[in-house]
Amino acid sequence: MFSREESKQIREQFWIFFGKRYPRKWLLYDTKVKEINLKFSFDNQKAMVSFDIETRDEIFREFYFDKFISLKNLLKAEISDDIILEKDYLRSSGKIISRIYITKYEVNIHNKKHWPEVFEFFNNTMPKFELFWYEYQDIITA
Repeated sequence: MFSREESKQIREQFWIFFGKRYPRKWLLYDTKVKEINLKFSFDNQKAMVSFDIETRDEIFREFYFDKFISLKNLLKAEISDDIILEKDYLRSSGKIISRIYITKYEVNIHNKKHWPEVFEFFNNTMPKFELFWYEYQDIITA
């Protein structure tokens, strides 16, 4: 087990190393739609790339999620058959969001032997999400 401080340092190291290995500007929060973010996440059990639809307004969240649902076949064709669209995703914080995501299981941020595998997963998956956003953002936000 790691102390809270040790865990924090390991997480920081991971993101620093990832940034050095793949030094580019990722889209992430710069979707120009405050309710939709593109995210990387990595914890003790999994790594994930996702579109997160976060808003307190249920109507907006459902509106944007329905747009992604209408593009489901394209999401599967252009990103992966393994993509999951979850309208009511419960975050560890207790907040409910909508999430469109791909997960890599059986990896742990505290195990540095898993890092190259996750680096590769992020580097292969995130560009597909970004390209999808650039291609279909007008449909998603219309």
